This record gives sequence, structure tokens and C-alpha cells, in this order.
Amino acid sequence: MKRPGVLLLGALPVIAAGVYFAVPGDSADTAAPAAPSSSATARSARDDAKDRAEEERAADDALIADLPPGLAAPAKKELAQQLVSSAENSTTRWRTAYGSIQDVGDGDGYTAGIVGFCTGTHDLLTLVERYTEAHPDNGLARYLPALRKVDGSDSHEGLDPGFTAAWKAEAEVPAFRAAQEEERDRVYFDPAVRLAKLDGLGTLGQFVYYDAMVFHGPDTDPGGFYGLREQAMAKAKTPGQGGSEKAYLDTFLDVREQAMRDKRPGIDTSRVDTAQRRFLAAGNLELATPLVWEMYGDTYRVP
Repeated sequence: MKRPGVLLLGALPVIAAGVYFAVPGDSADTAAPAAPSSSATARSARDDAKDRAEEERAADDALIADLPPGLAAPAKKELAQQLVSSAENSTTRWRTAYGSIQDVGDGDGYTAGIVGFCTGTHDLLTLVERYTEAHPDNGLARYLPALRKVDGSDSHEGLDPGFTAAWKAEAEVPAFRAAQEEERDRVYFDPAVRLAKLDGLGTLGQFVYYDAMVFHGPDTDPGGFYGLREQAMAKAKTPGQGGSEKAYLDTFLDVREQAMRDKRPGIDTSRVDTAQRRFLAAGNLELATPLVWEMYGDTYRVP
């Protein structure tokens, strides 16, 4: 998946306060206000921005707490992993994919694990770094210098031979399996579901965001998830803005599908066309089972 970007939420006003010093004597001897230093002004602006961000997050948390769990409900989250796995690993048995690793020729190097962490797009490197902090003696730690070197490319330099075997071996370790799930939730699932709820989307819409986050990465550029969302919002209102949920999701999927084709002309867009659009056309906004969908010519069913 893609390297996380930085989401800029807007400029914040800078408010400077003067500091006055009083000395004994008449008014003629009163000192003039002392001008605040630039460093003090910068600290004040940072503090104001931090306070605002914390207040906004608290308000968002309160709003989300009053909403149904949606895709975060255990059964729906399991369903989400099955859907993503059908696209990433050609099976709904997603727990068999911890040790999967191959170069699929998409320019992102090795694609591995339960959501397709990639050696070329930073998320696999971050996973191994965080895992190594907690488990320094793991079998992947020795590849960290090579992973840092190939990050951002499709190179295997320093990884071959040995890295694929080491990945598969480490995937047998329960702690590494847990680390993959934690990183999936931290980078992809939790942010996608949270933002979808704030946009007023139901369970299907939350999955649409999640799958887009996995495939396109949490980037702010036009081809990243946040960039796609901005493009969709420029064309249709979200339910949270008073728009139609179906119309907005149709627009988001249009934007996403075009981005997929722009990145790789001729790409199979099954994960959109014969899965998510199928659920949307049926009006299944809560992603209720049973579900039937197609992925790359194969049919999958969840009873």
C-alpha cells in the first residue's frame, strides 16, 4: 500500500498577547508594552492549534460514540476482512495470508501479509520497525537496513535471497500475526471507519472507505485515499452534508475507479465493479448478509 501522507486541515490564526511591566512612579515612568518574541508567538500558536484539535477530536468522539458500531462490530469487521482478502489474496480465509509474499509486478516491490503491506510503499517497513521495537530478536530485523534502502521503489536489493523465507517463517509467530492486525487497524481500518462515520456513511460506505484506504493508501495526493475523497466531495455532498448516501458513494466509486485505471491502465477493477457497486445497486447500505460477489473471475459467498 501507499506511503501515508499529511492531511492539512487549514490554517490557524495566530493570536499574540502583549506583556506589560509596571514600575513604581508616575505614569511617565511606566514602561511600554514588551513585544512578544517570535518564539513565544509560535508556541502560543502551537498551543492554540493543539487545544482546538483536541476539542474537535473530543466532539467527534462524542458524535461517533452515539452512532451504531457499523463496520466496527465484530461480525462486520470479520466480513470486511473476508472481502478485502478476496481481492488481496484470492481467498476469504484471510487468516491464511499472514505469510503470503510475492512481487505482483505493480511497481511496489514485495506485497505481503493480510492487507498487502509493500516493501516499496513504506507500510511494510513501518510494520517491521514497530514489531522490532517490541521484539528485537525477530527474524526480520536484520532486513531493516535493506527495507529502508528500497522504500519507495520496486527494488529487491538486499532482500534477495532470504527475505521471503524469513517473512513466511515469522508469520508462524503469534506476536507477528498480532502485529499485522494491529498495523492494519492503526493505519487503515480505524481511520477509514472513523472518517466514514463522520461523513454520515453506513456500514457499506465504511467498507468502501476501508477498501480504498487499503488499495490507495492514506495519502493526500490525487491518487491517495484522502485525495480521492476530496475529489468526490467536490462533485457530491456526503450524507453528513445533507447529500444522498447512494449518490455520494456512486461518485466516490467513479473517482476511485478512474484513479485505479490512471495508475495501471487495463487493471481489473473487480473489487469495485462486481463487489461494492453490486452491493450499492442492491441498496444494501448496511452490508447485510448473505453476500455474493465476484473477484477476478471467481465467485465468493458469505451466508
